[in-house]
Amino acid sequence: MAPTLLIVEDEQDISYVLKANFKKEGYNVLTAPSAEAGLKLARAHKPDIFILDITLPKMDGLELMQKLREETAAPVLFLTAKRDEIDRIVGLKLGADDYITKPFSIRELSLRVKAILRHMTGRPAAGKEKTTKLGDIEIDFERHEVKVHGASVSLAPKEFQILKLLVEADGKILSRDQLAQHLWGPEQGLEMDIRIVDQHIARLRKKLMTERDRIATVSNFGYQIKNPERVPVAAGAGRSAKKSR
Repeated sequence: MAPTLLIVEDEQDISYVLKANFKKEGYNVLTAPSAEAGLKLARAHKPDIFILDITLPKMDGLELMQKLREETAAPVLFLTAKRDEIDRIVGLKLGADDYITKPFSIRELSLRVKAILRHMTGRPAAGKEKTTKLGDIEIDFERHEVKVHGASVSLAPKEFQILKLLVEADGKILSRDQLAQHLWGPEQGLEMDIRIVDQHIARLRKKLMTERDRIATVSNFGYQIKNPERVPVAAGAGRSAKKSR
């Protein structure tokens, strides 16, 4: 089934070009000229991924991003002008998955969207278990699903990637720079404000609730999984577990 992409862009020419390009590539494409219209479409159609312009009339892309994050974990890619570096940083801190600056290459934007979706749907590498249990955290790497105390937890793509990286490190410390390069690629990761990684970690910990302390901070360096002992979970196991109250 083709993924659904919602583009929120108030410049009609850009919106038209993006829609034509992504439709040609097989996506179901929705467009909105404002944040308000985009929010209505998001609630009605539940898109798989969003492309948001930051500079929008009335409600801007950053505010729209905050509202979307209250309702969906679908990935968000920001369009931003080069001079708006502060907006780019704020957007990433709010939980955006990527950004691209204007003027931009349609081909590069298409590749970024494909990379984000690939991270969401990619299958685990050969030899690695599909599902693992870490304390009261159960992670299904294939379905990108996480449960805490048997209750499903909705993680944004970057949050899931961080958890996966730390679990697979099996107790080894990963620096903020290492995490940034894994999350955004070697070149872009090196340019990142590493505090953005801290913001993603903070949101991830909050969602892990009573298991939040499994992610330990290594002062002035990075993060690791504490007590990394984990066991594979048999297919179908734990599906009948009751949700925690």
